[in-house]
Amino acid sequence: MDTKEILKKVRKIEIKTRRLSDHIFSGEYHTSFKGRGMTFSEVRQYQYGDDVRAIDWNVTARYNEPFVKVFEEERELTMMLMVDISGSESFGTKNQLKRDMITEIAATLAFSATQNNDKIGLLLFSDQIELFIPPKKGKSHVLRIIRELIEFESKSKKTDLSQALKYLSSVLKKKAIVFLISDFMVKDYEHTLKIASKRHDVTGIRVFDQREESIPNIGVVNMLDAETGEILLVDTTSNKVRMDYEKYYRENVNYFKDIFSKCGAGTISSRVDESYVTKLLGYFKARN
Repeated sequence: MDTKEILKKVRKIEIKTRRLSDHIFSGEYHTSFKGRGMTFSEVRQYQYGDDVRAIDWNVTARYNEPFVKVFEEERELTMMLMVDISGSESFGTKNQLKRDMITEIAATLAFSATQNNDKIGLLLFSDQIELFIPPKKGKSHVLRIIRELIEFESKSKKTDLSQALKYLSSVLKKKAIVFLISDFMVKDYEHTLKIASKRHDVTGIRVFDQREESIPNIGVVNMLDAETGEILLVDTTSNKVRMDYEKYYRENVNYFKDIFSKCGAGTISSRVDESYVTKLLGYFKARN
C-alpha cells in the first residue's frame, strides 16, 4: 500500500470514527471512566446548603464572611489500546476482515479519549511486542495510531496475550484505561491479566467472524492455519472433526469470559457483521 493510499484510508477512518466519538461516545466515555480523584478548583462565597466541611477558614477570616473550597474531578486519564495483529486477525468472510473492525473500534475509542483531553497509547502485539507508542495527547497523535493500525505488518503470525500483558505492566506504572482487542483464540493469560487488572481498568474486546464458530460440511478441503502458515487437509464430513473444532472454539470463548470476569475486568464481544457501535454503547451505559 503506497503512502497516498494509506493517507486516504486514514482519512476515511478518521471521518467515520470521529463522527461516532463526537456525537455518540464522548459523553458515555466521560461518565464511564472516572478520573483519579478530586482536585481543588477555586473558592467562592458560602451559599445556603453548602457543606460546612468545605469552608476555607483562612479566606473566611481574611474577608470576614464565609467562603468554601470548590473541588472538581481530576479528569485527565491515560488510555492504552492493546491490539492483537497476529495472523488470525486477517480473517473475514462477511463485510470486512477482523483487523478492519479492530482498527475502527480502536480509532473510535481514541477519538473519544481525545474529546476528554486524555492521553492515548498503542501496543501492537503478536507472540512478541511488535510496536509500542507511549501515551500522548492530540489529533496528530491519534492519526499516527490509526496509520500504524492500517499499515503495520507483524513480524510473527502467532499470539501470546500473556506476553503482551506482562509488557503492559512493566511500562505503565500509573493507572490507565486499557482496551485489549483480540479474537482471544488462546488461553493461559489468567496470571498476567490478574496483575494488570489490579492496577488498570481493563476491558477485553473480542472481535470474531461467524465462520470461526463452526466448520460447515463441505467435504475434504485444504485449510490454512493463519498463525502457523501450515496447510492442513481437513475432512469436514466427519462429525467428530466438526464437534472437536466447535469444542475448541467454545473453550476459548468461555475461558475469555470467565477469566476476565474473575479478574474484575470487563468484556465486549462483536462479530464483524454486527454493529460494534451498539456493543460499545451498551457496555459504557452498563458501567454507569
